[in-house]
Amino acid sequence: MTIFLARHGETEWNRVGRWQGNTDIPLSEVGRAQARKLADRLRTHGITEIFTSDLSRARETAEIVAEVLGVARVRLDPRLRERGFGCFEGLTREECETQHAEAWARYLADRRSTPTGGEPQEQVVARVVAALKAVAESAELASHILVVSHGAAIRSFVHASTGIAPAPLANTALFSLSHGATGFTSITLESAGE
Repeated sequence: MTIFLARHGETEWNRVGRWQGNTDIPLSEVGRAQARKLADRLRTHGITEIFTSDLSRARETAEIVAEVLGVARVRLDPRLRERGFGCFEGLTREECETQHAEAWARYLADRRSTPTGGEPQEQVVARVVAALKAVAESAELASHILVVSHGAAIRSFVHASTGIAPAPLANTALFSLSHGATGFTSITLESAGE
C-alpha cells in the first residue's frame, strides 16, 4: 500500500508569514492553483481514496484534488489537524518575539516546547501517527491513498517515524509512505511542493 501525504495549498496567512495552527484559514487563489497542480502530479498514481484534516485549507485542497481525479468522496479526520500553536497563532515571527518573548525564546531553543495555550508536541505525534495507521490498516481501501494535512503535523510524523526532522515544507509538498505488515517501511519526499 502507498499513502501519499501532502501539505495543503497556500493561504493568505502563509503568504504573509502568520502562524495558523488550529486557526481555520481558507486557501488563497494561489493555494487553489497549487491544489490543481498537486492533482496533476497525482494523476498517474491511481488515487481512489482521500483523507484530510477538517481545517478548511486542507479540506479544500483535498476537495480540489478529488474533483480533478474523480474521487467520489473526501473523508475528514480531525486527528490530521495542524499543531495548535496557542499564543503564536495569528502572529508573525516578529510579533511572537515582541508579544511573547519568553515563549518565543523557548520555542526557538527547542521546537518541541509548547507555546502558552498550545498543543504539546507529543500529542501531535500521537494523533497524527494514529490517524495514518488507521488509514493504512483500513481493509476497505485501495492501494493508493492521498492524505492532506499540515506542515508541522507532517514534519512531526516524519521525524517520529524516521528520526530525521525534515526542513520546513512548501505548500503542497508531497511524501510517499509505504506500509506493510510491520508498519511504515519507507517515507520519501516525492515533491518539495510549489
